[in-house]
Amino acid sequence: MLKGTFPIAKFQELQTPFYYYDLSLLQNTLDVIRNEAGKYGYNVHYAIKANANPRVLELIARNGLGADCVSGGEIQAALNAGFPANKIVFAGVGKADWEINLGLDNDIFCFNVESLAELRVINELAGKKGKVAPIALRINPEVDAHTHAKITTGMKENKFGINLSLLPSVFQEIKVSPHVKLIGIHAHIGSQITDMSAFRNLAIRINEIQDELEQVGLQVENLNLGGGLGIDYYHPNHLPIAAFDNYFAVFNKLLQLRPGQRVHFEPGRSVVAQCGSLISRVLYVKEGETRKFAILDAGFTELIRPAMYDAYHRIENISSDEPVELYDVVGPICESSDVFGKDVELNRAHRGDFIALRSAGAYGEVMASQYNCRKLPTAYYSDQF
Repeated sequence: MLKGTFPIAKFQELQTPFYYYDLSLLQNTLDVIRNEAGKYGYNVHYAIKANANPRVLELIARNGLGADCVSGGEIQAALNAGFPANKIVFAGVGKADWEINLGLDNDIFCFNVESLAELRVINELAGKKGKVAPIALRINPEVDAHTHAKITTGMKENKFGINLSLLPSVFQEIKVSPHVKLIGIHAHIGSQITDMSAFRNLAIRINEIQDELEQVGLQVENLNLGGGLGIDYYHPNHLPIAAFDNYFAVFNKLLQLRPGQRVHFEPGRSVVAQCGSLISRVLYVKEGETRKFAILDAGFTELIRPAMYDAYHRIENISSDEPVELYDVVGPICESSDVFGKDVELNRAHRGDFIALRSAGAYGEVMASQYNCRKLPTAYYSDQF
């Protein structure tokens, strides 16, 4: 089995489980993003919710990307990591007053507004500070992302965004709200999208929406197309960098931009997923009557995606070159859902072997919990070894 390259000798000294980040791969990914987006003058804001590790954030900030935040904590993490405030966008359906005030105090680039009620609160809070808040309206373009139901966001009557039928009332509210300024429209249709036809449909739908806006005399400076570009969880060694070339090219080909309009994107998973792995040890190999279990010291407290989404992660026994056998790979958490994979092909496993759960750079560390009173794992980086 083709495996990733890990400094296993150095791992012997470390307490498992832990997260391991290949910073060289992250830099290579950022180089591709800057090159491909730069062809068209696109602005890229990294979606911090995918991974808020400070060293990861600092590297992304040094490469000139902006930040897409969905909480006040993420805004602060972005500022701490060196992201300029004028490249920070703030989305989220439940922005608390203190979070909005944090954005206002730091003069962030834009608030992505998700409801009429939120618009009124931002106007009120900005008025108290004598400021005008730049806003983009997050609209639901009713484009099917053809992805997992729990990560689809752009359809009608979703908790996210504003339905198209409600836009007239929102526009009317903006006219009587002196402390907000409409600078853009925003759409995000979902996550882990690998079918480019979904993005083609989004571009076409945005063109139609712009035409409709202009019929009522509205034109915006910025188009924010969100993120959602997927990665290859099955082949992280062969395809370590997502198809940013195809992704940006779709929008360049189809978007009908108005003079001076700027285009923004908010990738998260596709930036960081492949550079991170969760490293665990085998605690026990349990022989059942019909199944064999590799019981790890990592569980869904360190990588919740398989339990939450039935998500696939490539699993490698990086300690063994013995013949391949089938295992149910499970964790130690006292829940039957604590399973990373069933009938997983692994080189023969033994107690103490290192197991790498790949593509864990997104929604691994950032979603870790202390359920069962477990300690949060440490993160290590390729430049430490």
